[in-house]
Amino acid sequence: MPAAGPTSAPEAPAAPAPAPVPALLPPATTSGAVTADPRFGPPDTIPQFAQDVAARDKLDAAWIESVLAQAVFLPDIRPLMVPPSARGFGNWRAYRARFVDPIRINAGVRFWQRNRDTLARAQAEFGVPPEIIVGILGVETVYGRNMGSFRVLDTLSTLAFDFPREHPRAAARQAYFRNELAQFLLLCVRNGLDPADAVGSYAGAMGIPQFMPSSWLRYAIDFEGDGHVDLWDNETDAIGSVANYFKEHGWQPGEPTHFSVTLAPGADLDALLAPDITPTFSAAQFQAMGADLSAAGRGYGGPLALIRLTNGNPARPGHAPSYVAGTQNFYVVTRYNHSAFYAMSVIDLGEQIAKALRQREATASE
Repeated sequence: MPAAGPTSAPEAPAAPAPAPVPALLPPATTSGAVTADPRFGPPDTIPQFAQDVAARDKLDAAWIESVLAQAVFLPDIRPLMVPPSARGFGNWRAYRARFVDPIRINAGVRFWQRNRDTLARAQAEFGVPPEIIVGILGVETVYGRNMGSFRVLDTLSTLAFDFPREHPRAAARQAYFRNELAQFLLLCVRNGLDPADAVGSYAGAMGIPQFMPSSWLRYAIDFEGDGHVDLWDNETDAIGSVANYFKEHGWQPGEPTHFSVTLAPGADLDALLAPDITPTFSAAQFQAMGADLSAAGRGYGGPLALIRLTNGNPARPGHAPSYVAGTQNFYVVTRYNHSAFYAMSVIDLGEQIAKALRQREATASE
């Protein structure tokens, strides 16, 4: 998911006309014909969920029950959803080193080389540059190398019906995963997929770009033009879908993602950091509050956000935070994963891959 894919998928689009029930799994003929794992809740939990989803998305309730009866409860993924009780200080340098590394850079160069025309077409159609797309796919799955091995049916069912109560936002997160489970079932019907076969991350994110089901339904596209969307095995569809996701979230073609910034003594950090990663201030306001922008940043006409990248405990020598001024495009990257560390890693990885590609091509031409 960004880490597990787009983590806060927007509301799914309205359901289309009734779709046929796929002949992938035999639909149950009666409510007593199938039995779900009791750890998914009281006996009426699954039947009620099936009825609700069937009414909303025009699916067959008996088929939904028969699918969910095959779901396996996965207790080991539940702790992965609970944030540590004491996070301490995040370390940007350590986080970056996990993703901007020789393995991803070399794999990214190869991916770019074999998909050069597709990346150029995606930029022409959606305005998203290759380095951003390549950065996303590298951070997410190393270009399809690490797409996850959990059955999506199992992970989403576990989190939809037994989300850990100790999570500070347990009710909201459980509702989120119930919706994702419903969207997954709809996705399987629309695309003729067997729900028991789909695999992904421990949070249910799927494919080379790690889309959650609702994001797949809303943003995935058939960029190959072969009549269906395949994010597991088709790099062309993955590229086009990521580009479409960014365009739909407000990517501004030709605009930068961030500028360098230096904080003056006495800078009003409380005010500068109050909007978090949402671009809010003009360049002049930045300067007035003690955030000295680069020359390019001072001439920028759009809103900016001060992005703080902590490097461990700032009280320790050499661990002062890093800062950048994020633009609307930086904010758009965080719509894929709501983390400044994540967004900056995507941007840096893409830049390093572009640099390595230029160097290799220059060497080859000598």
